[in-house]
Order: sequence, then structure tokens, then C-alpha cells
Amino acid sequence: MATLLFVIMICLLIFGFPMMMPLLASTLIGFKTYYPAMPDQFIIQQMIYGIKPAALVAVPMFILAADIMTRGQTANRLLDLVSVFFGHLKGGLPITSAISCTLFGAVSGSTQATVVAIGKPLRPKLLQAGYPEGFTNGLLINASDIALLIPPSIGMIFYGVVSGTSIGELFIAGIGPGVLILFLFSAYCVWVDHKCKIKKAPKANWTQKKSALKKSILPLGFPLIIIGGIYSGLFSPTEAAAVSVLYALILEMIIFRHVSFKDLYDIGRSTGMITAVVFILVAAGACFSWLISFAQIPQDLILNNLQLSASSNVYYILAITLVCFFVGCMFVDPLVVILILTPIFHPIATSAGIDPVLIGTLVTLQVAIGSATPPFGCDIFTAIAVFKRPYLKIISGIGPFVLILILSTILIVLFPQIALFLRDLAFNK
Repeated sequence: MATLLFVIMICLLIFGFPMMMPLLASTLIGFKTYYPAMPDQFIIQQMIYGIKPAALVAVPMFILAADIMTRGQTANRLLDLVSVFFGHLKGGLPITSAISCTLFGAVSGSTQATVVAIGKPLRPKLLQAGYPEGFTNGLLINASDIALLIPPSIGMIFYGVVSGTSIGELFIAGIGPGVLILFLFSAYCVWVDHKCKIKKAPKANWTQKKSALKKSILPLGFPLIIIGGIYSGLFSPTEAAAVSVLYALILEMIIFRHVSFKDLYDIGRSTGMITAVVFILVAAGACFSWLISFAQIPQDLILNNLQLSASSNVYYILAITLVCFFVGCMFVDPLVVILILTPIFHPIATSAGIDPVLIGTLVTLQVAIGSATPPFGCDIFTAIAVFKRPYLKIISGIGPFVLILILSTILIVLFPQIALFLRDLAFNK
């Protein structure tokens, strides 16, 4: 069965079908070929079950909040804040870009929204300052992926739902790795700046700094509300998503007055389309995951081919798990990879005594890396659409950033407290 499913999926992907079609077609054909006696409603039941968890309500909420902020002034105000404090340093402009992507990721939870909101205005500035196009594109794409680690993270929500891991703990655990990656990216930016001999930008005076800080205080309330609310127990991650939407509406419609009631229709339509695509993928992925589990394909793959079991070496388990997630996201939508691979690897890793929150954080990091890695990383195609540049130009400078992200993975595996320290502090573990 595994060979049949694989061939169907590859053929449909080659012919350009959207990802939901290979998933659904392979599931339906495999179901009818190997289990013809089973009622057809099993497929519908599994699809409904896949989108049933209440925690998934947070996903369209965070997408809506990100759409509102992308249309409004939040991104620009955060960008101005970072620019006045870091723009004059060595490597200041690319460091500003990386920090801005991190901050907006802490507001939106979406890598693609971050590419649009931060990448679009900063890319011309980086090119004008003299930075190579490959470096510029690679920086903006990969720095945007920090949004998958800094809460609120849509990837962590899906991982938590599929694996049963606490989403609140995953959110807090993602902060340390996100800051680590930002630091390593900044160090690389300084090296590139020195190599290209870029002229420093003028230093902002304290009047400009105070003005930028004053304008950005309210946008900075997003991460405070989300992290503070979850940490204090005031509300759950799902409730935090609803609060973020309300806060975005108040900020952009009443205080900044940059989003009108007329804009809400377009924003709602955009959110609805993205949400529909995401949930169709989730439903199709859940159905596919059920089929391969029922056929015991994961057990055969892991026990017989990879020789992976709970008694295996911890580092071997982590290595196989992370490589599979990383490679999978190079070819397939990250949400689908999480849905398919998490039920396979999560039980073995936890049975081996690995902290489930550590696994979730590392898996989310691999999803972030794969999302920006050729040939089919989804953020690459977002950048192609936003930057209006050909595929080869977009991917030409991605390599060094992928190596930095792989280095970050190794550091987190060797020093788990990078991810778990804040989690342990917040939840008294």
C-alpha cells in the first residue's frame, strides 16, 4: 500500500494539483483498493474528526488578527521602533529586518504574513543600501520563519492538537530558540556587512527614539497579552487568539484609524479563504494519517526499516524524527507534514523519555527550516509572489541561513534548557 500511496501523490504533485488533491486521491484509492468492505462514511468521519478539536479555533483567529495588522499600521510602527534603536549599528539594517520579523511574528504567528508585512517594505531598503540580493531574500524569508517559534505559533497549535501536548507550554518553550536564532542571524548580518563594506546609517536622536517608542507601545501589547495571559492563567491559547483579534480591531480601527469598516469585508474574505485551505488540508491530512495508521505503515517503516523503537538511543530517535520532518517540509505543506508524521514519531520519542515539549519545539523548528528550503518550501513561493523575482534569484542566498538554523537545532538538542528553561520557570516544573 505504501508504494501505491507514494506513487499517486508524486504523480499528482508533478502534474500541478494542489496538495489537498494528492492527499484525498491517495486516501480514497488506497481505501477502495485494500479495504473495499468498509463503509465510505469512514472517510468523512475521519475528515470531520481531524478538524473537530476546539484548539483549532485559534487558527482562524490568529490568521484574522494577522490580516488586520498587515492591512494596518502595526508592522510599520514596529519596524520604525527597531530601526531607530538598531539601524545605526554595524549590520544595522539587516539586524533591524531580523528583529522586525521576530516582533511581527510575535504578533501574527504567521510566517507568510511576516514575509508580506516586513519583507515588502524592507527589501528595497536593503538592496538600496548595497546588500546582495541573495542575502536580502534569504534573510527576509528565514527571519520570517522565527514566527513559527515565537508565540503565537500556528505550527505549534497544530502540533499540540495532534500530539496532545500543552499548547501553552509549547508557546513559552519557543521563545528561547527564537531568541537564539535571532542572535545567530544578527551575528551573520554583521559579518556580511563587514564583507560588503556597507556604510552605516545615521544614529537616531533621543527625540526620534522616544517618538518611535511611544508609537509602538500599543502594538507591543500583543505579545504581552498573549504570553502574559497564558502564563497567568487568565485565558487559554484559544481565548488568547480571540483577544488578539479584538485588540487588533481596537488598535487599527479606533486608535490608529487605518482600517475602516469597508476594509473588513476584504480582510474577512482573505481570512476565510486562507482558513478554508488550511482546514481542508487538515481534514485531508487527518484522513490520510488514519489510513496509514490503520494499515500499520508507520510501524513497518519505523520498526523494520529505520530500526527505531523506544529502546533506541535518544539522539538517534531525535535525529531520525527531525530529519523526516525537515525533508517532508521541503516538499509538502508544513501542516500536512505535522498531521502525517506526528502520530508516527511522537509516541516513540515520548516513550524514550524525551520531554514532549522539547520534541514539539524541535519539530516546529524543522518545519520552519523546511518551509524556507528548496525545492518546494512554502515561504519561497510567498516571497516569489511578494518580491516579484524568479525562483532561482529567491533561493540563491538561502543556504547560509539554513545552516544557521541547523546549527540552532544541534544546540537545542545538546542543551535542551534553551527551550525548556522558560517553560519550567513559567509552569513550575
